[in-house]
Amino acid sequence: MSDTGYGDFEFERRFWVRDLPVGVLDEQPAVIVQSYYLADEGYALRVRVQTSAGAPALDPTLDPLAALDAYTDRFDFCAVTVKGPVNAGTRYEAERELDLDVGMQLVRRGGARIAKTRHSVWLGTDGWVVDVFAGGNAPLVVAEVERGGPVTDLVVPSFCITEVTEDPRFSNDALARTPYGTWAAAYEAELDRTGPRFLRGLGTTTRAEADDL
Repeated sequence: MSDTGYGDFEFERRFWVRDLPVGVLDEQPAVIVQSYYLADEGYALRVRVQTSAGAPALDPTLDPLAALDAYTDRFDFCAVTVKGPVNAGTRYEAERELDLDVGMQLVRRGGARIAKTRHSVWLGTDGWVVDVFAGGNAPLVVAEVERGGPVTDLVVPSFCITEVTEDPRFSNDALARTPYGTWAAAYEAELDRTGPRFLRGLGTTTRAEADDL
């Protein structure tokens, strides 16, 4: 539960990344494999296992079960999470820790899965995570910033091409069911037609080179 006074709510904004600067990559990333047992109209029930920071980045060709096998001895945390739909960057999320062995078996035995390497980095005054997806979701890269309250007046790094906070296709539960690799070319063509989009009504959003943050 959050200690910010908002209870079990998270405040985040997410962006699609085309070319991630090498300097942004965390030298000690975490590896995550998660399984969605329910995903319907923004509601989700998820089981996640992950490593502590310091694991080698995932081979992007590994599917989630292969990643689970490859990192079995490195996973040291597991949790079950329930989520509600996103509304202007706000989403109900309640997470509770699970026994690691039980969680590993749940991920292995059911649900729709994804695998990704998570890099953590400070850009300006915000802590960001950059998820580099593997398996059927490669070559997707999504950058996300989360705060204890609404994410307003955000300085967006220039490598964040367009905002996907409210695009349901980019939720992890949707990616588990319909991997990005199957529609990546169509999305890039769509982006070329429509141009970048950013949420309105959340204060001034500016863009800056990562080196200037």
